[in-house]
Amino acid sequence: MVTEITTDEYRALAELRYRIRHFLREGDAVAQAAGLEPQQYLLLLAIRGLPAGAEATIQTLAERLVLKHHSTVELIDRLETHGYVRRSRGRDDRRRVMVSLLPRGERLLEQVARHRIGELRSNGHALVRAIDQLLQKPPQSNSRKTRSNREKVQSRRTTAKRGTIRESH
Repeated sequence: MVTEITTDEYRALAELRYRIRHFLREGDAVAQAAGLEPQQYLLLLAIRGLPAGAEATIQTLAERLVLKHHSTVELIDRLETHGYVRRSRGRDDRRRVMVSLLPRGERLLEQVARHRIGELRSNGHALVRAIDQLLQKPPQSNSRKTRSNREKVQSRRTTAKRGTIRESH
């Protein structure tokens, strides 16, 4: 049985999207104020925040950023030019290219990340609330006893049309 999406669910979904977009836009502004393009900040963050055991290869970083390989290479080129990251060849496989943070990139990343974490700690509760609202299952209605909103709206329209037709006669 397909359950109807409730108005509260639509509102929670819209609120979640609003909160995420606000957080992302604010993050872009903070990165730019620190002298980084948003994608550059995300690459530095991806390197520093890789799961344990993961290596910062171009392929891994491209996957984590949801970018094409060549776009990731261009991003790394720009960061390397500024002295934020360094490329090195893999020890076992010289074809593999590893990317690591340099102290300058680490400092810049920390500056932006500190601000982002602070914002989440102070304003993140609204984001969590929006997620919680979506994770809660709506109360099940007895479909035989309760008409859907669509049926109610259709019924009101039909009644309104009849009233208009009667008044015009």
